This record gives sequence, structure tokens and C-alpha cells, in this order.
Amino acid sequence: MSASRSPAWYVSWPRVRPLVHRRRGEARFLRAAALAARAAHHTTTPHTVTRLTRRDLPSNSNLALLLSPARAQASERSAAMTWNKAPAADAEAGGGGDTGHARLRELGYKQELKRDLSVLSNFAFSFSIISVLTGITTLYNTGLSFGGPATMTFGWFVAGAFTMTVGLSMAEICSSFPTSGGLYYWSARLSGKRWAPFASWITGWFNIVGQWAVTTSVDFSLAQLIQVIILLSTGGNNGGGYMASKYVVIAFHAAILLSHAAINSLPITWLSFFGQFAAAWNMLGVFVLMIAVPTVATERASAKFVFTHFNTENNAGIHSNFYIFVLGLLMSQYTLTGYDASAHMTEETKNADRNGPIGIISAIGISIIVGWGYILGITFAVKDIPYLLNPENDAGGYAIAEVFYLAFKSRYGSGIGGIICLGIVAVAIYFCGMSSVTSNSRMAYAFSRDGAMPLSSVWHKVNKHEVPINAVWLSALISLCMALPSLGSLVAFQAMVSIATIGLYVAYALPILFRVTLARKHFVPGPFNLGRCGVAVGWAAVLWVATITVLFSLPVSYPVTKDTLNYTPVAVGGLFLLVLSSWLLSARHWFKGPITNLDG
Repeated sequence: MSASRSPAWYVSWPRVRPLVHRRRGEARFLRAAALAARAAHHTTTPHTVTRLTRRDLPSNSNLALLLSPARAQASERSAAMTWNKAPAADAEAGGGGDTGHARLRELGYKQELKRDLSVLSNFAFSFSIISVLTGITTLYNTGLSFGGPATMTFGWFVAGAFTMTVGLSMAEICSSFPTSGGLYYWSARLSGKRWAPFASWITGWFNIVGQWAVTTSVDFSLAQLIQVIILLSTGGNNGGGYMASKYVVIAFHAAILLSHAAINSLPITWLSFFGQFAAAWNMLGVFVLMIAVPTVATERASAKFVFTHFNTENNAGIHSNFYIFVLGLLMSQYTLTGYDASAHMTEETKNADRNGPIGIISAIGISIIVGWGYILGITFAVKDIPYLLNPENDAGGYAIAEVFYLAFKSRYGSGIGGIICLGIVAVAIYFCGMSSVTSNSRMAYAFSRDGAMPLSSVWHKVNKHEVPINAVWLSALISLCMALPSLGSLVAFQAMVSIATIGLYVAYALPILFRVTLARKHFVPGPFNLGRCGVAVGWAAVLWVATITVLFSLPVSYPVTKDTLNYTPVAVGGLFLLVLSSWLLSARHWFKGPITNLDG
């Protein structure tokens, strides 16, 4: 049948949307039309009507409509980027049928990184960064101090449920815009042309600084754990054990970062292997510890203690139960961060528009389940909370280390088994830091590719293995510098790493906020979408982030002094002022948001 005799619809734009919902959703319909318009090479004004026949459309579509190619082209540059799997786009991109490869080209970027990660590998990076063994072990003292077992047991699900709303909203956006830039790119596309540069700038800097802070806190916590392992291995705090100085701890931290940078300089195939190994280690480690520690312990807590005991003896001058419970949530919320790694790895993930969202959601969901098991298992071995928090105990006040050590010492007369358990945790933390550097470097690569960083041309270079090698070493260097304040004051260091939770979640919330406000009517999801629930879930996510930003900025001890002040609002506020002033004084004149790097 010739094109002239083919049946055709002459449809103006206001009439398109009702038709969309009768044909498997707006995304497929508009995408097919845009591809057909571009393929026909029409040249019309934004208000003209172009005749497209059934023959013009991709073979998997039975649609024919009238759509201005100029409008279709504009839609591809706007926040309402449409997408569905389209064979024509795949062929054009040369991606061998990979939807992520084709989509990346449509978003204005050429494929520079090696796309070799499976959905399992994508999940593994986020899961190993969340790393319940890392977060819970590191902040178990905080959980015990503020509410104790009840706060940790039930607060974990409170934080987990709201974290899932954030993850679901991010997954939906990731499916539409699967790029390594992730959050800052999403903000640009969802905030509209007028606000895109500013939204991208703010989100990007909060994201990348938050990621650097995560890497700093993770690797520094490993250095501190090594300090405790050495202490217990040499006799303990009460047996003449060796307590490494702060200078030795910072040296441990530097060595760990150096090794992480070296590993991340390897081809992505190696990183994929390490990422999957890390995920398996975290999973198996949790099961081993949650079973072994309470089983070995000669004295175990009752179920009533684990599920209902609310500890108010915090020596912080705080007596409000609600206030105590809120502060205890920090352990859970700090742990459940870093899952944006799946988004930052999308340019190296096969079929990223589908597998990226799966990585985000599955990492959060599985972490919630195994994390709760870890909390229960360890807490069943807890008897005397004040003693565990006492800096005079064998582990120097490191609560989980003392739990492990006492469990084996009381049973066998030696705490060596507890030290081995700490070794399991140490390996998990090591892999968490490794994956964090991987995610950091991909964010730095993408942000510099769009010209947002000083010396951008340096940081987005890739080596012969298609690895952003300069961005890898930049991330390691900055993370080391962020740990240096610990030599002068742990308070200053804690203020720095507070950005790891609040700063990162601010970056998570901004594109979601734009999705449910400025882009509410024209956002077109990818293969993964929340349907009618998208806006409600998005608002729940935004409100949760706003809530924890306020709550975690509250004082954690009274009376408030320079030594007990919560410096989180100072650190996060300082970062905001720095980013805002750099925008007003300089960046607004030259930073235009994400830019294409396609030839021609």
C-alpha cells in the first residue's frame, strides 16, 4: 500500500493525550510518533501539522497520527523526554538492540564507558554501598544510646518504609533518564528550561559532595574498626592492649583509599566481579553473625527486651521519649543511603532503563530485610547497655565489638572468635568503600562531562579500558582530605561526614520534588513507572527528606556547648551557601546544565 493511500489520522496536539491512554500508555505512543516524524525528515514549524501514516511508524506500532516534527524534536530536549523500546532507535545508536545504549544517545551522550554490567552487578553496587554490616555496626552505639532495642527494631522499619518511597521515585525517574549523571541530570530535565542550569548545579554539588562524604565516613569507620581489632588482639583496653593513635588511624584511612582507587582503576569486568562478591559477602556475613553471636553467647536477652525495651539512659540530658526515638533513627537512615549508585552505573549497565530501577529497588528492599535480621541477632546478645557504651570496657566503648568479644570470651575463655567476627564486618566495610569510590567516580565523570567542575576536561577522560581513571583518583584524594579534620577535632570531622546523610538525601529529594511539581503534567516515564501512585509516592519521599533534615539537625546533647553542638546544620548550610554563592558569582554566566557530546 502506498503512503498516499494509507489511512491516516490528522490529530492536533490537544487531542493526542486522550488517544495515548487507549494504546498502552503515553510513553510508547509519543515515542513512536517522534521517531516516525524524525525518520520522515519533515521540516515544519512548531504549529504545522504533518501527515504520518501507519507505514511511517515502527513495525511494532499500529498507530498513525499527525505530529509536528519540530514539536517532537523539542520534546526530546525538554524534561518530558519520552521513551520506550524502539528498534529504530536501537539501530541508529548502534547499540546492538540495547535499550540503555539507544536511550543514552537520545539524551545527547555518546557511549564512552563499557556497557558490560548485568542487572545483578548493578544491584550489587548499591547493595554493597548500603552495606547493613557497615552502617549498623558503625552507628550501633547511637542506636543503643537513643532508645536502644525498641528504637532499632521498629525504627528500622520506619526509616526503611520511607526510604523505599525515595527509592521508588528515583527508580521511576532513572527509567526515563538512565545516565551516569543521575540526580543532577534528572533535576535539569524535570525543572524546565528556565530553571534547569540552577537546579542541575545545586543537585549535582550536593550529590557529589555527599558521595565524597560517604566514602570518607565509610573508610574512616573501617580505619577505626581496625584500631579496635588491634586493641582487642593485643589484650583489650583492660589488658594492656595497643590503642593506635589518631595519626595511625588516618594512615590506615589513607592506605584503604589508595587500595580502593587502585581497584577502581581496573576494567569494569573486574569491578563487576568484586561488586557481586561484595554483595554475596554482605549477605552471607549477616546470616553468619546473626546466628553465631547470639548462639555462642552464654547470656541472651529475652524477646521482650529486644522488642520492647526503650533505653532512656543516654547521658545526654534528653528526657523526651519521642526526641530520643527520633535521634535513634539516625543509625537506620545513615545505613540506608548510597543506592543512587545504581543510577550512576547505568551507562555501564545493559538495558539500563529497566535494570537501573531494579537495582535501586532491590538493593533497598533486600537491605531492609537482612538489616533487620542483623539488628535482631546482635541485640539478642545484649544484656548490659551502659557497660557496652562505657569507654572503659575492653573494646574502648565500641558496642558491637564488645558484644562479639564478650560472647566468645564468656563461652570459650577467649575472645578470638569475636575478633574473627569483626574481621567479617571489616571486609564488608572495605567493599562498601570500594563500591562508593566507583559510584563517586562515575558521578564526577558525568558532572565534569557537562562542564560543572574545575578542570572538567581532565576529570571526564577515560583510559583504554573505558574507565574514568582521573575521576577515580580525584574521588579518593578528596575523600582523604575530608578526613584530615579528624586530626584536630572529631567534632569537626563529624560535621563533615554529616553531609553523608543529610546532604545526600537533599540531592535525592530535589529531582523528585521537580517531578511532582514542575514536571507533574508532562513527565513521561520509562519502562518502569509508578502509574497513578507516582505523585503520591513522590510527595511522601520529599516530605520524609524534609523531616529528617530538620530532625537530624537538632541538638543531640544538653546543655549545648561547642563540644556537644550538632554541627550538621552548620555543615549542610555551609555547603549550600558555598554552592549558591559560586552560582551567583560565576557559574550562572557559563554553566548551562547538561550538554550533548555527540559529534555533529
